[in-house]
Amino acid sequence: MTDKKQKNRRAYHHGNLKAALIDVAQRLIVERGPHGFTLVEAAKLAGVSPAAPYRHFSSREALLAEVARSGYENFSTRLEDAWDGGTPNPVTAFRRMGDVYLDFARYERASYIAMFEAGLVHNEVDGLKSSADKAFSVLTNAASALGGKMPDGTPIPPEMLGAHIWAMSHGMATLFASTEKFSDQRLKGDMKALFESGTAIYLRGLGIDVPPINDE
Repeated sequence: MTDKKQKNRRAYHHGNLKAALIDVAQRLIVERGPHGFTLVEAAKLAGVSPAAPYRHFSSREALLAEVARSGYENFSTRLEDAWDGGTPNPVTAFRRMGDVYLDFARYERASYIAMFEAGLVHNEVDGLKSSADKAFSVLTNAASALGGKMPDGTPIPPEMLGAHIWAMSHGMATLFASTEKFSDQRLKGDMKALFESGTAIYLRGLGIDVPPINDE
């Protein structure tokens, strides 16, 4: 038996099988995509029997759901820390949240893929919807502090503003991920700078004062 398998089996013996399977799943998600492996393959890489994972996960989808759920929890915490109560001002804090979003998408690829690309139905997985809603609520609370008005002069609903920014962040992160993966040269430049300019244009269109970064 290899040293790696011995190490994994010791971890299992001490009750860490669930964590070991999640770690293996994260590696496989990045390498093969969310549906490119089986629970049996995950068990093999974790150094346990094919039946062992069923102590914690009923299927590969259940394992993916746990990666996504824990990802949303981590994501929420990072967004909340970046918001930091809206200090020193809501726009600056909101920009920090944008940076965190893009960094999470780039450096926590397994979690991000499980959260947004695995096709999981949130209502069908215990804890997944509440974790996802928690992440979105951090964004809507920040959006509420920003204010802004619709073209007819009425206040823009925070949920709508939050959804627009989330969609822009997700689109930007996904586009750059595809560019890096396929060495596509059609999109060049700094992802954060592009996101900054896009959100500034959007927020100013809502009547929100967005000073240049150097003026903050």
